[in-house]
Amino acid sequence: MKKLESSLTNMVLVLTLVAVIMGGILAFVNHLTEGPINEQKEKALADGIKAVMVCDNLVVAKTDEVKQNDEKGKEMVFTIYQVKDAQGKDLGSAVESTTGGFGGDLKVLVGFDPEGKILGYTLLEHAETPGLGAKADKWFQKGEKGDIIGKSPAEPLTVSKDGGQVDAITASTITSRAFLKAVNNAYNAYMATPAADAESGATEQVKHE
Repeated sequence: MKKLESSLTNMVLVLTLVAVIMGGILAFVNHLTEGPINEQKEKALADGIKAVMVCDNLVVAKTDEVKQNDEKGKEMVFTIYQVKDAQGKDLGSAVESTTGGFGGDLKVLVGFDPEGKILGYTLLEHAETPGLGAKADKWFQKGEKGDIIGKSPAEPLTVSKDGGQVDAITASTITSRAFLKAVNNAYNAYMATPAADAESGATEQVKHE
């Protein structure tokens, strides 16, 4: 009986030791890869901002965080990157916006000019069906069937099935609605920033003159 208890104790000790060692190895590997992963994410974001603002030579002058509630009262958080060119001229802002798609969260980065018109967009994250919902990264680009470039979501963008002017992705109406909702929400968040308010005020003054 004592021999059996001794064997069980040894097995528990060995398994515990193995778990501790493996945990230490995983923590060490995670520490080594954390830096490169963060650098890769930062580069992807920087490239994304250049792409949606349609400008390679730019500077992120300020980063804001805007919180708004959706129609169900759920709080949404938007990250807004105010962008200027090399001469300090305001180019508008790139806005991160997330909403629920068909397969999971759909995260987009949308570029707006100072007047609120869409300059470009890119998908940062999505869990949509490959070949269907995943087409959103191309479908709404300039010259494509669902082209939203140059449009202003001052009047919310909606798919033609809902009486709007935007063609939905074939067989992916849910994803299309989610994408346009993310864009509309991004616009509302952008227009809530002081920089956008100031620009709108300046534009109105010019129109009244």
